[in-house]
Amino acid sequence: MRVTRYLFVGAAAALGLAAAPADPGPVTLRVVSYNLHHGEGTDGKLDLGRIAGVLKALEPDLVALQEVDVKTRRTGREDQPARYGELTGLHAAFGKAMDYDGGAYGNAVLSRWPVVSSKTHALPTAPGHEPRCVLEVRVRAGDGGPAVAFLSTHLDHKSDAVRLRQAEKVVALFAGEAGPAILAGDLNAPSDSPPLKAVTSAWSDATAGRGLLTIPAERPRRQIDFVLTRPAGRFRVAEARAVDEPAASDHRPVLAVIELTPR
Repeated sequence: MRVTRYLFVGAAAALGLAAAPADPGPVTLRVVSYNLHHGEGTDGKLDLGRIAGVLKALEPDLVALQEVDVKTRRTGREDQPARYGELTGLHAAFGKAMDYDGGAYGNAVLSRWPVVSSKTHALPTAPGHEPRCVLEVRVRAGDGGPAVAFLSTHLDHKSDAVRLRQAEKVVALFAGEAGPAILAGDLNAPSDSPPLKAVTSAWSDATAGRGLLTIPAERPRRQIDFVLTRPAGRFRVAEARAVDEPAASDHRPVLAVIELTPR
Protein backbone atom coordinates (compact mmCIF):
# COMPACT_ATOMS: atom_id res chain seq x y z
CA MET A 1 0.00 0.00 0.00
CA ARG A 2 1.32 3.43 -0.84
CA VAL A 3 1.88 5.99 1.89
CA THR A 4 -0.93 8.49 2.09
CA ARG A 5 0.10 12.05 1.37
CA TYR A 6 -2.02 14.17 3.73
CA LEU A 7 -2.11 17.95 3.40
CA PHE A 8 -4.09 20.17 5.79
CA VAL A 9 -5.67 23.56 5.13
CA GLY A 10 -3.38 25.95 3.34
CA ALA A 11 -0.61 23.37 2.86
CA ALA A 12 1.12 23.38 -0.51
CA ALA A 13 3.86 21.23 -1.93
CA ALA A 14 6.98 22.79 -3.36
CA LEU A 15 6.52 20.86 -6.60
CA GLY A 16 5.22 22.80 -9.59
CA LEU A 17 3.12 21.72 -12.56
CA ALA A 18 4.66 23.89 -15.27
CA ALA A 19 7.57 21.60 -16.12
CA ALA A 20 5.46 18.56 -17.03
CA PRO A 21 5.21 17.49 -20.68
CA ALA A 22 2.28 18.35 -22.92
CA ASP A 23 -0.91 16.34 -22.56
CA PRO A 24 -0.26 13.03 -24.36
CA GLY A 25 -3.86 12.23 -25.22
CA PRO A 26 -7.33 11.64 -23.75
CA VAL A 27 -7.41 10.57 -20.10
CA THR A 28 -10.38 8.81 -18.51
CA LEU A 29 -11.15 9.89 -14.95
CA ARG A 30 -13.44 8.12 -12.51
CA VAL A 31 -14.75 10.85 -10.20
CA VAL A 32 -16.85 10.32 -7.06
CA SER A 33 -18.68 12.83 -4.87
CA TYR A 34 -19.88 11.58 -1.50
CA ASN A 35 -21.34 13.32 1.55
CA LEU A 36 -20.30 10.99 4.37
CA HIS A 37 -22.37 12.25 7.33
CA HIS A 38 -19.10 11.97 9.34
CA GLY A 39 -19.08 8.24 8.65
CA GLU A 40 -22.41 7.51 10.33
CA GLY A 41 -24.84 5.43 8.30
CA THR A 42 -28.62 5.39 8.18
CA ASP A 43 -28.48 2.55 10.71
CA GLY A 44 -26.78 4.86 13.24
CA LYS A 45 -23.47 3.00 13.02
CA LEU A 46 -20.16 4.85 12.66
CA ASP A 47 -18.21 2.70 10.20
CA LEU A 48 -15.33 4.14 8.20
CA GLY A 49 -14.49 0.71 6.84
CA ARG A 50 -17.93 0.48 5.26
CA ILE A 51 -17.47 3.87 3.58
CA ALA A 52 -14.03 2.83 2.34
CA GLY A 53 -15.50 -0.38 0.93
CA VAL A 54 -18.08 1.59 -1.06
CA LEU A 55 -15.33 3.81 -2.46
CA LYS A 56 -12.93 0.98 -3.32
CA ALA A 57 -15.65 -0.84 -5.26
CA LEU A 58 -16.02 2.21 -7.51
CA GLU A 59 -12.27 2.22 -8.36
CA PRO A 60 -12.10 6.03 -8.30
CA ASP A 61 -9.30 8.28 -9.46
CA LEU A 62 -10.60 11.36 -7.63
CA VAL A 63 -13.03 11.53 -4.70
CA ALA A 64 -14.67 14.63 -3.22
CA LEU A 65 -15.88 14.05 0.35
CA GLN A 66 -18.06 16.27 2.50
CA GLU A 67 -18.98 16.24 6.21
CA VAL A 68 -15.61 14.84 7.23
CA ASP A 69 -14.30 14.93 10.82
CA VAL A 70 -10.71 15.22 12.02
CA LYS A 71 -10.13 14.22 15.64
CA THR A 72 -13.57 15.19 16.95
CA ARG A 73 -14.99 13.64 20.10
CA ARG A 74 -18.10 12.37 18.33
CA THR A 75 -16.02 10.17 16.02
CA GLY A 76 -13.50 8.89 18.55
CA ARG A 77 -10.72 11.36 17.72
CA GLU A 78 -10.17 9.61 14.39
CA ASP A 79 -8.29 11.48 11.67
CA GLN A 80 -10.85 10.52 9.08
CA PRO A 81 -9.18 11.69 5.84
CA ALA A 82 -5.95 9.94 6.80
CA ARG A 83 -7.87 6.80 7.71
CA TYR A 84 -9.82 6.79 4.44
CA GLY A 85 -6.51 7.19 2.62
CA GLU A 86 -5.08 4.17 4.44
CA LEU A 87 -8.15 2.04 3.80
CA THR A 88 -8.40 2.88 0.09
CA GLY A 89 -4.72 3.25 -0.77
CA LEU A 90 -5.35 6.78 -2.06
CA HIS A 91 -3.65 10.08 -1.25
CA ALA A 92 -5.66 12.35 1.06
CA ALA A 93 -6.08 16.07 1.66
CA PHE A 94 -8.35 17.90 4.12
CA GLY A 95 -9.86 21.39 4.11
CA LYS A 96 -11.25 22.69 7.39
CA ALA A 97 -14.54 24.56 7.25
CA MET A 98 -14.73 25.05 11.01
CA ASP A 99 -13.57 23.90 14.43
CA TYR A 100 -15.99 21.36 15.86
CA ASP A 101 -16.30 19.18 18.97
CA GLY A 102 -12.64 19.36 19.92
CA GLY A 103 -11.42 18.86 16.37
CA ALA A 104 -12.18 19.99 12.84
CA TYR A 105 -14.95 19.50 10.27
CA GLY A 106 -14.96 20.13 6.54
CA ASN A 107 -14.24 18.64 3.13
CA ALA A 108 -11.66 16.15 1.95
CA VAL A 109 -10.24 14.79 -1.28
CA LEU A 110 -8.84 11.36 -2.10
CA SER A 111 -6.65 11.00 -5.19
CA ARG A 112 -5.03 8.13 -7.03
CA TRP A 113 -2.13 10.46 -7.75
CA PRO A 114 -0.03 12.53 -5.33
CA VAL A 115 -1.51 15.86 -4.33
CA VAL A 116 0.81 18.56 -5.65
CA SER A 117 -0.84 21.43 -3.75
CA SER A 118 -3.81 22.05 -1.48
CA LYS A 119 -5.67 25.23 -0.63
CA THR A 120 -8.89 25.95 1.23
CA HIS A 121 -11.17 28.84 0.27
CA ALA A 122 -13.76 30.10 2.77
CA LEU A 123 -17.23 30.77 1.36
CA PRO A 124 -19.54 33.58 2.42
CA THR A 125 -22.00 32.73 5.17
CA ALA A 126 -24.44 34.38 7.55
CA PRO A 127 -24.95 34.52 11.34
CA GLY A 128 -26.27 31.21 12.65
CA HIS A 129 -25.06 29.26 9.62
CA GLU A 130 -22.23 26.74 9.50
CA PRO A 131 -19.05 27.99 7.82
CA ARG A 132 -18.52 26.36 4.43
CA CYS A 133 -15.49 26.11 2.14
CA VAL A 134 -14.04 24.82 -1.11
CA LEU A 135 -11.03 22.51 -0.91
CA GLU A 136 -8.86 22.96 -4.01
CA VAL A 137 -6.19 20.41 -4.83
CA ARG A 138 -3.90 20.08 -7.83
CA VAL A 139 -2.88 16.70 -9.22
CA ARG A 140 -1.08 15.35 -12.25
CA ALA A 141 -3.40 12.71 -13.74
CA GLY A 142 -1.10 9.80 -14.43
CA ASP A 143 2.53 9.54 -15.47
CA GLY A 144 3.10 12.64 -17.58
CA GLY A 145 -0.65 13.26 -17.72
CA PRO A 146 -2.48 16.58 -17.58
CA ALA A 147 -2.56 18.89 -14.57
CA VAL A 148 -6.05 18.96 -13.08
CA ALA A 149 -7.65 21.20 -10.46
CA PHE A 150 -10.04 19.16 -8.32
CA LEU A 151 -12.45 20.90 -5.96
CA SER A 152 -14.61 19.52 -3.13
CA THR A 153 -17.35 21.72 -1.70
CA HIS A 154 -20.45 21.68 0.48
CA LEU A 155 -22.90 24.56 0.23
CA ASP A 156 -25.21 25.89 2.96
CA HIS A 157 -28.21 23.74 3.88
CA LYS A 158 -30.42 26.44 5.45
CA SER A 159 -30.86 29.29 2.99
CA ASP A 160 -31.17 29.52 -0.77
CA ALA A 161 -29.89 33.11 -0.55
CA VAL A 162 -26.71 32.02 1.25
CA ARG A 163 -26.27 29.09 -1.16
CA LEU A 164 -26.55 31.51 -4.07
CA ARG A 165 -23.85 33.76 -2.62
CA GLN A 166 -21.64 30.73 -2.09
CA ALA A 167 -22.25 29.46 -5.62
CA GLU A 168 -21.37 32.85 -7.04
CA LYS A 169 -18.19 32.88 -4.97
CA VAL A 170 -17.17 29.49 -6.32
CA VAL A 171 -17.69 30.76 -9.87
CA ALA A 172 -15.65 33.89 -9.13
CA LEU A 173 -12.81 31.98 -7.46
CA PHE A 174 -12.13 29.87 -10.52
CA ALA A 175 -13.22 32.22 -13.30
CA GLY A 176 -9.61 32.61 -14.38
CA GLU A 177 -8.83 28.87 -14.36
CA ALA A 178 -7.33 28.11 -17.76
CA GLY A 179 -6.66 24.40 -17.32
CA PRO A 180 -9.07 21.51 -16.79
CA ALA A 181 -10.99 21.66 -13.51
CA ILE A 182 -13.53 19.40 -11.80
CA LEU A 183 -15.91 20.60 -9.09
CA ALA A 184 -17.77 18.01 -7.01
CA GLY A 185 -19.84 18.09 -3.88
CA ASP A 186 -23.07 18.47 -1.99
CA LEU A 187 -24.58 21.70 -3.30
CA ASN A 188 -27.76 21.33 -1.23
CA ALA A 189 -29.87 22.47 -4.18
CA PRO A 190 -31.50 20.85 -7.22
CA SER A 191 -30.41 21.49 -10.78
CA ASP A 192 -33.21 23.99 -11.51
CA SER A 193 -32.40 26.20 -8.50
CA PRO A 194 -30.71 29.64 -8.61
CA PRO A 195 -27.48 28.35 -6.99
CA LEU A 196 -27.11 25.58 -9.57
CA LYS A 197 -27.94 27.94 -12.41
CA ALA A 198 -25.20 30.25 -11.13
CA VAL A 199 -22.67 27.41 -11.09
CA THR A 200 -23.67 25.99 -14.46
CA SER A 201 -23.27 29.42 -16.05
CA ALA A 202 -19.54 28.64 -15.89
CA TRP A 203 -19.35 24.87 -15.29
CA SER A 204 -20.84 21.92 -17.21
CA ASP A 205 -22.92 19.46 -15.19
CA ALA A 206 -21.65 15.93 -15.89
CA THR A 207 -24.86 14.50 -14.41
CA ALA A 208 -27.31 16.63 -16.40
CA GLY A 209 -30.36 14.92 -17.85
CA ARG A 210 -29.68 11.57 -16.19
CA GLY A 211 -32.34 11.63 -13.49
CA LEU A 212 -29.96 10.96 -10.63
CA LEU A 213 -31.39 10.76 -7.10
CA THR A 214 -29.01 11.11 -4.15
CA ILE A 215 -31.04 11.86 -1.00
CA PRO A 216 -32.32 10.50 1.30
CA ALA A 217 -30.09 7.48 0.84
CA GLU A 218 -32.68 4.84 1.78
CA ARG A 219 -35.31 6.11 -0.67
CA PRO A 220 -33.82 8.98 -2.68
CA ARG A 221 -36.20 11.54 -4.12
CA ARG A 222 -33.94 14.31 -5.42
CA GLN A 223 -30.41 15.15 -6.48
CA ILE A 224 -28.28 17.66 -4.59
CA ASP A 225 -24.85 16.04 -5.20
CA PHE A 226 -23.03 16.93 -8.42
CA VAL A 227 -19.90 16.59 -10.53
CA LEU A 228 -19.15 19.54 -12.80
CA THR A 229 -16.35 20.35 -15.23
CA ARG A 230 -14.71 23.23 -17.07
CA PRO A 231 -13.73 24.48 -19.56
CA ALA A 232 -16.44 23.43 -22.00
CA GLY A 233 -15.12 21.18 -24.73
CA ARG A 234 -12.35 19.54 -22.68
CA PHE A 235 -14.54 16.84 -21.10
CA ARG A 236 -16.79 14.09 -22.45
CA VAL A 237 -19.10 12.23 -20.07
CA ALA A 238 -19.03 8.46 -20.55
CA GLU A 239 -21.14 7.57 -17.50
CA ALA A 240 -22.85 9.28 -14.58
CA ARG A 241 -24.94 7.58 -11.93
CA ALA A 242 -26.00 7.62 -8.32
CA VAL A 243 -24.62 4.50 -6.65
CA ASP A 244 -27.16 2.13 -5.08
CA GLU A 245 -25.87 2.40 -1.51
CA PRO A 246 -28.69 2.98 1.02
CA ALA A 247 -26.91 2.49 4.36
CA ALA A 248 -23.33 3.79 4.61
CA SER A 249 -24.34 7.50 4.73
CA ASP A 250 -27.48 9.62 4.46
CA HIS A 251 -26.48 10.49 0.86
CA ARG A 252 -25.82 8.17 -2.05
CA PRO A 253 -22.49 8.66 -3.79
CA VAL A 254 -22.32 10.00 -7.34
CA LEU A 255 -19.94 8.46 -9.87
CA ALA A 256 -19.00 10.26 -13.09
CA VAL A 257 -16.69 8.68 -15.64
CA ILE A 258 -15.34 11.51 -17.77
CA GLU A 259 -12.81 11.73 -20.56
CA LEU A 260 -10.43 14.66 -20.50
CA THR A 261 -9.41 15.50 -24.06
CA PRO A 262 -6.14 17.11 -25.20
CA ARG A 263 -6.08 20.83 -25.87
